[in-house]
Amino acid sequence: MKLKEKLAISYIRTKFKVLSHISKRKTAEQAFELFCTPLIKSPVKNRTVFNWADRIHFTLNGLKVNGYQWNKDVSHKILVLHGFGSTASNFHVYIEAMIEKGYQVLAFDAPAHGNSEGRIINAKEYSQMIEKVIELYGPVNGFIAHSFGGIALSLALEKMPHDENTRIVFIAPATETTTAIDSAFKLLQIDDKVIRAEFDQIIFEKGGYPVKWYSIKRAMKNITANVLWIHDEDDDITPLSDALKVKEAGFKNIEFIITKGLGHRNIYRNKLVQKKVADFL
Repeated sequence: MKLKEKLAISYIRTKFKVLSHISKRKTAEQAFELFCTPLIKSPVKNRTVFNWADRIHFTLNGLKVNGYQWNKDVSHKILVLHGFGSTASNFHVYIEAMIEKGYQVLAFDAPAHGNSEGRIINAKEYSQMIEKVIELYGPVNGFIAHSFGGIALSLALEKMPHDENTRIVFIAPATETTTAIDSAFKLLQIDDKVIRAEFDQIIFEKGGYPVKWYSIKRAMKNITANVLWIHDEDDDITPLSDALKVKEAGFKNIEFIITKGLGHRNIYRNKLVQKKVADFL
């Protein structure tokens, strides 16, 4: 962690500690807003493949969502979904591979990311974006989803027509929202049970479901697509332990690949992983 990031976290911890003595609800509200804010965002890099794309966009919840489309007249379509704080440009290798296969490829910067508008985002809003993409440009035959994009895709798929011919690649997906919140509270050194209860209540008020509902393991019961799930033992963002619980559930439509030494981000940059994904799709 860089010095600038350490100082920012130290400031936020102090702020929450003071605020918690004034209002538990206000503390929870600010914690939720922070949880939904990509504070560290990947820059949009000028990858050559994006110069070939058709620039497309739509409006979602009053925000302009910008994206890219390749081979627009081809019926077989792949949608690429980045993670929290990331951008579509980070997945140029996958896009190039799918173009070489002759597929139509779609990739968007989610709200509050890359070239799209917005300041905050949550899993429900990201899943709404995916549903909107399918409405405007679908149907889609295959998906590549990293991290936060994975849980958003699982929620969207529950509402979308798909079958066993639909192919999904989850790369280090954010499997359980409960785990993500636990990690955030630990990082911010918030151990007040009342604040956590208020935080969970805010999630219920905004989405209509409890925190545990935002779970790939739960959503998989309603997903019939053919899934390739790639996760690393040393992932410190989306822990393998959550993925293993899905593996232990015995879903027949999921193939798991467990890697070692790649962590959360290098996993999608790994050439062997990239080849496996291209072959699967």
